Amino acid sequence: MNPRVKDVVPHSDFTLEIKFTNEEVRIFDVKPYLETGIFQELRDYNKFRFVKPFLGSIKWETGQDLCPDTLFLESKELN
Repeated sequence: MNPRVKDVVPHSDFTLEIKFTNEEVRIFDVKPYLETGIFQELRDYNKFRFVKPFLGSIKWETGQDLCPDTLFLESKELN
């Protein structure tokens, strides 16, 4: 099982800095998701920035969420 989300910080370039339970800090690019379905609403940074850790993953106040495995596997290590 991949690590779960411990903390998340949104950035103005629509990336997320995510700290996982294994203490890794990684960057996840949300931009590819912003063109589809319910994620289009998050193109407004005032909505995007309200993301929080939720049950090992993340969730926005507007209801969007992402799988914790996707967040870990598709993110890049922070240098």
